[in-house]
Amino acid sequence: MAKLCNLLVIVSLMAVLKWAQAEQSWANRVVGEKETMTNLQFYFHDTVSGKNPSAIVVVQPNSTKQTLKATGFGTIVMADDPLTVRPDPNSKLVGRAQGLYGSAGQTIISLIMDMSLIFTDGCYNGSSLSISGINRALNPVREIPIVGGTGIFRMARGFAIASTYSFNVTSGDAIVGYNVTVFNN
Repeated sequence: MAKLCNLLVIVSLMAVLKWAQAEQSWANRVVGEKETMTNLQFYFHDTVSGKNPSAIVVVQPNSTKQTLKATGFGTIVMADDPLTVRPDPNSKLVGRAQGLYGSAGQTIISLIMDMSLIFTDGCYNGSSLSISGINRALNPVREIPIVGGTGIFRMARGFAIASTYSFNVTSGDAIVGYNVTVFNN
């Protein structure tokens, strides 16, 4: 009887191992499929001043702490910013960055961004990329994750390298260059 129990245990283990191998080979076949890599370069125009701002403060915290005022901690901004091929705001429009960003840093300026980069030009027209992550806006260069996409960018992942082209301290307006690398099936 003990031999029969041992035999059943061994057969059961072999069945489990075969199932695990089948699952693993299925995953390897999916991972091995060819991917497309796309590199995009454009400029993000965040205008908070003037008669027609492209970004507006929707939440302004009521804080008396000077350190929190310095970073804007708790401020939330809704944006519909143009994306252009050059830093000149009158250059060719290729899309819009729609979403929000908020000040998440208590001691340093650290923006949490959740934006859809919606493209309106060429073969990318109607497609979008989703970025979501921390943007340490005072760093000259920063990396923000690409967490998804639609259209030609369905199932996208990657990263955006953002570099400030110009920032007006008085108005708060900024032009930021984006170099985006995207991988998708």
